[in-house]
Amino acid sequence: MAKIEVIVGTTMGGAEYVSDELIALLEQHDVTQHLEPNLDEIPHHGIWLVVSSTHGAGELPDNIQPFAQQLMDQSPDLSQVNFAICAIGDSSYDTFCQGPEILIQGFQQLGATAIVDKIQIDVLDENLPEDTAISWLESWKDQIA
Repeated sequence: MAKIEVIVGTTMGGAEYVSDELIALLEQHDVTQHLEPNLDEIPHHGIWLVVSSTHGAGELPDNIQPFAQQLMDQSPDLSQVNFAICAIGDSSYDTFCQGPEILIQGFQQLGATAIVDKIQIDVLDENLPEDTAISWLESWKDQIA
């Protein structure tokens, strides 16, 4: 059973809802959801599953910006972290799904490893973004030990 930290970046609750649906699929694992993520409270090992929207001009939502700042300020060793990113955005903006890219760059610079390619969910194309996220997770969740 793997320990999975679900880190949520949301402005209006859509990413939180998607994360809830993904957590339901991971019931056989030890999962903790972080709606106000704090780097000091998240183990620096195991699996980090980030579900985040993009806000404004390609920025992270307000609730996850302090976490991103902590990453830059503290520069922890994340070499024992494997991560997956579910990015949610609106393709009518030229900064479509760019917020989570900030985290990907930070994670990689600090030694973390992506275990699957990031998914980008376009809310303009998807009636139910959670269904697309569920299909994505189902395609790789068997790799989680």
